[in-house]
Amino acid sequence: MAERILIVEDEHKISRVLQLELEYEGYESEVASNGKDALEKIKQGNWDLVLLDIMIPELSGLEVLRRVRRAENQTPIILLTARDEVHDKVSGLDLGANDYITKPFQIEELLARVRAHLRKGVQTTNDNQNLSVADLQVNLHAYEVTRSGGKIELTPREFNLLVCLLKNKNIVLSREQLIESVWGYDYFGDTNVVDVYIRYLRQKVDKDFETPLIQTVRGVGYTIKDDKQ
Repeated sequence: MAERILIVEDEHKISRVLQLELEYEGYESEVASNGKDALEKIKQGNWDLVLLDIMIPELSGLEVLRRVRRAENQTPIILLTARDEVHDKVSGLDLGANDYITKPFQIEELLARVRAHLRKGVQTTNDNQNLSVADLQVNLHAYEVTRSGGKIELTPREFNLLVCLLKNKNIVLSREQLIESVWGYDYFGDTNVVDVYIRYLRQKVDKDFETPLIQTVRGVGYTIKDDKQ
């Protein structure tokens, strides 16, 4: 069965080219030309991936993204952004976008990113949906984190950082490894952003508990250790 991709783009020429290219590659695709239609299609359809332009009418792409993630829909989303809109890229990643590509782009690069995120989606589906260490539990499917039975609210970025640490528990990950896994290989910025988000995560996951789980290995990076091993 062909994988289904929703194209959210108000410029007809661009959306038509994308649709033709995707269908040539064997994907099924549909187009939404505004934010309201996009939300309705995402709600009604079972999509494998969404290509989401930020500058669309009625509801912006960022607002569509925010509402989709608020509804705990974790369909992979690649943002289509203007080259100079750095703020939009950062905001989109913080809201839970999986990736972005700037206009104008080469179709080969876009298709490569589509294939990469579809592969990740298949891997996530096949993986165990529950991660745990000590009294901390993460349900990947429900996007839910609990510790000692109490629910912990995390932002998409904090959640992805915690999942990365849990999938690599007992392994010390450097800032560069965490950047690549959580922010993406094409992130350009200071690796100190990892320290900031680790601090945010500790405030929610460790602060009110006797045993801290997130550990710093000075000069190397961060880890979550399972004392049972």
